[in-house]
Amino acid sequence: MKRASAVPCLLGVFAHPDDESLLAGGVLAQHAAADARTAVVTATWTANSHRATELTNALAILGAGTPRLLGYADARNPTSAPDGAVRLIDAPLDEAVGRLVAHIREVRPDIVIGHDALGQLTGHPDHRRAHQITLLAVEAAGLPHLYPAAGEPWQPAALYTATHAESGLGRLGPLLQSVGKTLLAVPDAYVTTTVDVSPWATVKWSAILAHRGEVARERSLPGLLARLPEAERTEIIRTECFTRLSPGPSPGDTRRLMA
Repeated sequence: MKRASAVPCLLGVFAHPDDESLLAGGVLAQHAAADARTAVVTATWTANSHRATELTNALAILGAGTPRLLGYADARNPTSAPDGAVRLIDAPLDEAVGRLVAHIREVRPDIVIGHDALGQLTGHPDHRRAHQITLLAVEAAGLPHLYPAAGEPWQPAALYTATHAESGLGRLGPLLQSVGKTLLAVPDAYVTTTVDVSPWATVKWSAILAHRGEVARERSLPGLLARLPEAERTEIIRTECFTRLSPGPSPGDTRRLMA
């Protein structure tokens, strides 16, 4: 399939509205500015919830299309699904993977971006579940015998998991600790890609601000960031870190698992 841009097409897969802006808003804005196709799948908060509207506004700012919702409820917030949808952490794994496979095959991204295995710094159960679902769906999307009703197979070239290195927390660590939150960072060696998104920091911050409900909360990261001086806030949000994972077969790699 011919790309409209030489810059890779991105699909972000995140647990909650605002995760996309906090964890990869700069990269999404960067790719959109280069005329690459970008899109975001959000696992929790249903279309008739107030945060879906905020997500719509944030994605418009980032140039990442319209919301793609898996339709599950947040593990910790019953108002996330006014229609009574099952929580993401309680959803049948095969069902959740199939829903995500359909989006991957429709968008046909070169790269998928998602949560790390730790569930980001606070280890939110929805983040961890989204990571597991994304790992399975990225591989399954390229196999024609899996989820055949979900569209034509498509194998992304790579999965990048948004993460935080132990040595790179900077001001973010004390900021979260000040409200009693845990810090789960990966060893530095796990970070394969660090992106300076300073040119897009203003766009990223505007997208974070679009999640007004979270900005108004005292203990949420958007709320904590909103109360910082601009220079200190920019220092925190201007760097995005990822671990690259390579799904699917590696052509020409004949190395064996055991001698």
